[in-house]
Amino acid sequence: AAVEVEAEQSDAPFPSGGYRPGPGLPGRMGRPPLSPTFGPPPQDDAAAESAATSNSGKYMSPEEISLKQEEESFYSAPANEAGDDNIWGLLSGVMGNVYEWYDFAVYGLMAAEIGAAFFPKSSKELQLINSFGVYLAAFVMRPLGAIAFGELGDRVVGRKNALVFSIVLITVPSALMGLLPTYQTWGFVAPICLVLLRMVQGLSVGGQLAGSYVLSIEQSSANNRGFRGSVCDASSVGGFLLASFVSAVVRYTFTGDQVDAWAWRVPFLFSIVLAPILYFIVKQTGESKHWEQGKENKKAEKMIRENEQEEKSALSDLLSSPFRRRQLMGMIFVLAPLTSSYYMIFLWAPVYLSQLRGLLSEADATSMNVVVIACYIVMLLICGKLSDQFPHRMDLIRIGLPGIIVAAPAMFGMYESESVVGYFLGQLQYAACLSLFQGGMAAWKVELWMSDPTLSYTGVAVGHNVASCIFGGTLPLIATFLYYRSSEWVTDENENEMASFWPRLTPGLYISLLASLSLYSISFIIRHPHDVRTGEKKLRDAYEREVRRKLRRQRKKDEKMKRLQEE
Repeated sequence: AAVEVEAEQSDAPFPSGGYRPGPGLPGRMGRPPLSPTFGPPPQDDAAAESAATSNSGKYMSPEEISLKQEEESFYSAPANEAGDDNIWGLLSGVMGNVYEWYDFAVYGLMAAEIGAAFFPKSSKELQLINSFGVYLAAFVMRPLGAIAFGELGDRVVGRKNALVFSIVLITVPSALMGLLPTYQTWGFVAPICLVLLRMVQGLSVGGQLAGSYVLSIEQSSANNRGFRGSVCDASSVGGFLLASFVSAVVRYTFTGDQVDAWAWRVPFLFSIVLAPILYFIVKQTGESKHWEQGKENKKAEKMIRENEQEEKSALSDLLSSPFRRRQLMGMIFVLAPLTSSYYMIFLWAPVYLSQLRGLLSEADATSMNVVVIACYIVMLLICGKLSDQFPHRMDLIRIGLPGIIVAAPAMFGMYESESVVGYFLGQLQYAACLSLFQGGMAAWKVELWMSDPTLSYTGVAVGHNVASCIFGGTLPLIATFLYYRSSEWVTDENENEMASFWPRLTPGLYISLLASLSLYSISFIIRHPHDVRTGEKKLRDAYEREVRRKLRRQRKKDEKMKRLQEE
């Protein structure tokens, strides 16, 4: 069977009308790219008519033809061999993530105090929900930031300068939030300004994280991408760690009244100290050679094709392709449990333990969060290195996803243990499963779009930030709603302990649902360059050919029966 599959792949006509064997892998997977931009080549009428019919004679629609051709060119695109493991590229990504995510996370950790300062006329529950609503406003801006910085990073100034712009864009609103008058001073203008500043922060974060991924991994050698990507992810978690640490210091240093009155501003103002250090590191970083080569190829193609229309934006190029649209949609669903789990463990869990359930004090919940984040960083780095050892990048991801399906509701079950050790172990086991899922995720995201360097920044940024907006930004609101809703099913008079236990798992079951969706998407929707290593591409092609054979046999059988009936 394997010989038959290989023979059919080697002898099959090339989509554009001829067989052009390439070095390395056999058959279609070893062919050179169809065009310098890795898209379907232009066809004359005869070639188009030939391509409109598959090997079995089955007619294919124009969109199916385009999808098939782009998938072929995706698998045959040349590998990025420009990576040299540049240390400054990694450091700029690491420090940028720490800084950006420190500024972004501080708001969530101080949400209760900010809610009281800017929404004082609301009840305690509404203050928290209003504060998280402002938190969501930043996420709404992240896709717009992804589009803007994607265009800058792919088509205008490159990855390095796009990172510099994002750093400047988040420093100013962070400092202003630390100085912003409250509702008692400015009235309704204060929360409006808070929302606007938070939206500017979201615009910046929408471009920064994707830029750090792309710059660092494009400068990585092929056998080191998973680890360097995990370092970038660990540094963003490090921003949460630093924010949790500074918030804990503030809560232990000042009294509760002082924190509510003015000390909540201290973490925002602390970010000003980090900005000059980060700017120096990013300025030392070289530009991605892979992007520079891709940009030169784009220019050469434009000069060769005289009938070339004016250049589209990166977003237009991304959405005009059926194959890329499928990749983008699959990527968004794959990232759903990652973006939501991230904020569930490190942001909402401390609020749940302290503000909502009263199981721990705010200081103790924040301190435990610091320890869990520190453990998570170590586990994430180990899993990132481990992901480089697997034949396929998504192997480790598909190990972590079933763990998340179980671990998320298990964490809330362990919160019912009435033990600090139980609370800690509940968060830790969830973090361990999430690290398996996220270890190679940064490299996986960049490799999805590496076939075209002039689109990779936009592809990573849009996919990641749309997922973050839909699933991450709404997580605090959805989880808080599910908590209050499920609390209605739990009463002190309820004598059945299990009947009171199951409703508490509701927020975790929401994450389990997202993880199930992710597992389906990564297994059946997404295409990845590593498919050619493990034979998944061959298996899909063999399956499709077998389906076509069955259809042919059935059609011949029907025709024969029809002739017999006519006779």
